[in-house]
Amino acid sequence: MAMLTRARNGLMKISETIVPPRDARAFEVPAGHFFRIASIEGPQVGDLNLWNAHDLSERFFSGKTRALHATHVTTGNQLWSTLPNLRPLATITHDTLGWYGFDADGGGVHDVIGTRCDPYTHRLLSGGDYHHCCHSNLTRALASARSMDVREAEIHVHDVLNVFMCTGFTRDTHQYFMKASPVRPGDFIEFFAEIDLLAALSACPGGDCGAEHSSDVARCYPLKVEVFKPANSALLGWQSPPRNAYPRTHGL
Repeated sequence: MAMLTRARNGLMKISETIVPPRDARAFEVPAGHFFRIASIEGPQVGDLNLWNAHDLSERFFSGKTRALHATHVTTGNQLWSTLPNLRPLATITHDTLGWYGFDADGGGVHDVIGTRCDPYTHRLLSGGDYHHCCHSNLTRALASARSMDVREAEIHVHDVLNVFMCTGFTRDTHQYFMKASPVRPGDFIEFFAEIDLLAALSACPGGDCGAEHSSDVARCYPLKVEVFKPANSALLGWQSPPRNAYPRTHGL
């Protein structure tokens, strides 16, 4: 973290992506670069997927990230990849909502306990179809980025980092809850790409997720993604983490 903190000085922005409300966009981040997800117009939650840019089978593993760190992540925590790779995909280097901690209800920000809103659960609960759930948004974004059929892309969409989302478990029944996010324009969470990343971010149709969800009723806002290159000398000696060394023999 000391090296990454020093590397944050003198960053040069090389790209910017605006994610429209109730939609998603894909973007790439080279290893050794930083990227920020920022609130720009109003309180808005984002759902983030990460893949190895060269191998979509290696992707973000929210359950292992939760086990190694906590239910909610912040500066210094890492986002881990699926087995058999199990290595850091990204490290959180700055979080302007790090002050929030856990509130009186047990709610925290940036969770890895929820999944993502999806049209299958929406159909199950309401009987209707809604095509701008985060699962669908991420699927379309990946399909577009990799020129894939939408059904082929869907199998690569996975449980997310719920960026800016305020969630927890009720104290009496231990059920998952959502409440309005404290995020405001100017807030951001920043990551360091440990390997070459393909990412997709959905601006959730729930807006700040404090009221309506998976509908066109909630007020929604765009999100901004910025990618930064550090100075050439900032990461001397750093290299991408290798895939996990376990030989995959499983006792045989």
